[in-house]
Amino acid sequence: MDTLFIPNEGDFRRWIKDAVKDCLENIPSQPMQTEGEEPLLTRKEIAGMFRISLVTLHDWMKRGLPCHKQRGRVYFLRSEVLAYLKQKGHRPIIEPDYPKYITVPADHKLS
Repeated sequence: MDTLFIPNEGDFRRWIKDAVKDCLENIPSQPMQTEGEEPLLTRKEIAGMFRISLVTLHDWMKRGLPCHKQRGRVYFLRSEVLAYLKQKGHRPIIEPDYPKYITVPADHKLS
């Protein structure tokens, strides 16, 4: 004869807690994007691309630089930033097609 298991409230709480914990651990740290979409760039990446400080970037944002906020963080679309600067008459320091991304080592300080 088979044993019948009847869960109690504690079992349900534990199962829900484990399921939520599993979901939260699998959330990617980078913003989600689908294939064919332009990747979102961080503040550090944009500041490095134009060789400006984060303070200057913040000032540009206050003046209308397009940005996107997700989960309390600020991201940029490269094409929107370039279009904004072109409209304002600024010439980017780095050509738009090369390099697409600049990676700065963690111990490197932007000047």
